[in-house]
Amino acid sequence: MDTTAELKYFDELKRTMEWLAQQPKVMFVGQTVAGPGTFMFQTLRDCPKDRCLEMPINESFQMQFTVGLALTGLVPVSVYPRQNFLLLATADMANILDKIPVISGGKWPVKVIIRVATGPDAPVHPGHQHIGNYASALRELFSWIEVKELNRAEEIFPAYSHALNRTDGKSTLIIEHGNFYNEEYYAKGMITTPSKH
Repeated sequence: MDTTAELKYFDELKRTMEWLAQQPKVMFVGQTVAGPGTFMFQTLRDCPKDRCLEMPINESFQMQFTVGLALTGLVPVSVYPRQNFLLLATADMANILDKIPVISGGKWPVKVIIRVATGPDAPVHPGHQHIGNYASALRELFSWIEVKELNRAEEIFPAYSHALNRTDGKSTLIIEHGNFYNEEYYAKGMITTPSKH
């Protein structure tokens, strides 16, 4: 076995999701976490079904539900297939999740992992409302939510492991690149082309 072979982005995501699913307090919530529908489901397809809670297409409600789960002591991994759609939950992230530490004086510890992707724009472009990357703007918006982009397969497991095990009271927004699920595009470093309009 060649242990020096470069990690594949999709394979490392799938391995990491299966590892997360084995952790006692983790619950996946979101769109297409329990059944097919988006490219992200393929990384969850072999996770235990009792750890995957399918949500309606209501991004704001999903974030509010996610915060509620975290307040019970669970560590929800809230899955949004596109950053464009995560924007509909951004008010809840900025006004609730990001403010809980200061509002509660640190008495309500919550830990949320928000998993989102830039939509793939190859081999077929899905439309500009699917390929946004708002990482820079989100970093400016949040105080307690850390924003981490996964540009290399080697970053995947450490990022999710840190998000799960962190003790600083912060939640983590982890951004994946949809193009990198395709081995060819990952090898070429083909990050989604941002919309110019």
